[in-house]
Amino acid sequence: MTECGFFPRIQAHFPYFSLRQRFTHGRQQKLEKRPRMNGQITVPRVLLVSDEGEAETITIEEALERAKLAEMDLIEVSPKADPPVVKIGDFGHYLYQLQKKEKKQKSHSKQSETKMLRFGFRTEKHDLDRLIERAKEFIGERHMVKLAVRLRGRELTNKDYAIQKLKGLMKDLGDVAEVEQEIKSQGNQFIAVMRPKAR
Repeated sequence: MTECGFFPRIQAHFPYFSLRQRFTHGRQQKLEKRPRMNGQITVPRVLLVSDEGEAETITIEEALERAKLAEMDLIEVSPKADPPVVKIGDFGHYLYQLQKKEKKQKSHSKQSETKMLRFGFRTEKHDLDRLIERAKEFIGERHMVKLAVRLRGRELTNKDYAIQKLKGLMKDLGDVAEVEQEIKSQGNQFIAVMRPKAR
């Protein structure tokens, strides 16, 4: 087929996006979320703050010169302020602290759930030990734990024993949790709810 044939025309008009272009675009989006530093800060004047809480408005040129003399970076910490707020420091360390703070906020924003753990009137100690370990895992993840002991048949005539067994579990969790809901009867079982201790 000649150069003016069908396929060359399609190729000539088909939009071309290389993998490198896509990668560069994704990388650019990530960079835009990071704080600006040094030459990336293009405003004429900035508010320079120190770790001691001192602040002064100076030109961007003077702020960059001070960062250079300190052999540090000029970091934009509040771009929407007027003028933008900057500080002098190590950019890598600042970025690490920022990511650490965001990670902590995300972990705190996770919705807490109530996890149910049931055991029987005749459950053996080694099984109860495993249940306690599981409860501590849930509490470590900042979830509440509902403990329930079931009674069947003649077991219903010995409710005091079931309550004492439930109290024993609550006591074993006392180092990491506190009572959210006291023991109460619910059908053929007794339940209690424990919540993580405040940090």
